[in-house]
Amino acid sequence: MDPGPRTLVAPETPPAARAGGFGPLLFARYAYPPNAQGYCGPADHAALLDYGTKGFVDANLIRLEQSFRGAWPYLSLIAEVTGLQDPLDHRVVEAYWIGNHLLDRIDGQSLEQSLERRFRNSAGPAWNRLAEAIPAGGIPHHSFHVFCVYPWVGLLRREQDGGQPLHVLDRCRIRPGMVVSVSGDQVTVRSRPLRWDGQQLSFGPVETETAVAAVGGRGFVTDLRPGELISLHWDWVCDRLSRRQLQNLLAYTTQTLRMTNERLRHPGPAAVLG
Repeated sequence: MDPGPRTLVAPETPPAARAGGFGPLLFARYAYPPNAQGYCGPADHAALLDYGTKGFVDANLIRLEQSFRGAWPYLSLIAEVTGLQDPLDHRVVEAYWIGNHLLDRIDGQSLEQSLERRFRNSAGPAWNRLAEAIPAGGIPHHSFHVFCVYPWVGLLRREQDGGQPLHVLDRCRIRPGMVVSVSGDQVTVRSRPLRWDGQQLSFGPVETETAVAAVGGRGFVTDLRPGELISLHWDWVCDRLSRRQLQNLLAYTTQTLRMTNERLRHPGPAAVLG
């Protein structure tokens, strides 16, 4: 898949959002894959899968999602600056995981103040290196957290081909794919993995991979068909993507990659892994 257009498109309100509860369910879809890997959030990935597949929202789900110490500060910041009262408003959740016009209303100073207030103590002496990412173009988007807060970018140079750090960066980012075929709980997908040439990160050529759409028939997206655009997090299919969402995801991820390659000399520390 080509990185595609850089034009950002304002979001429409999905029907499920009008009925309430769509934001927490959307968060569950994207938070489940890394949580199941043990990378972030509380040790209760089975609950996220249950909520996400049943489409059920209650106070326990809200509390569960508030305990994601990596993502929650970004959601809170986006909601606060844009005047939306609920950090789990579907527009806020989409802005963080995929990207939308809300991110363009958040200036570097607001981001720096928010991150410093929430992350400085856990980052310790390494805070100054993390803070470099903010005036360089940091945005409260998941790609920023992956490339600038987690330590994996800094580990790339230790291995000629990127090795495990490159794998983690590629799987941890939200990435688009196109369905080729479906077989039971698995989906064959065409996507563009990250490539490391020893100097910078880029999107590599299109490859075919196998993704997980469900476990025992339980998944977040059903009735997938060849040619559909989807979002992937780790090895999981999280959602269908509209053309608008595809454009926004690529635009904000490309922005973060450009910042990482051209402006950052010191990768951010692993300020938050819980």
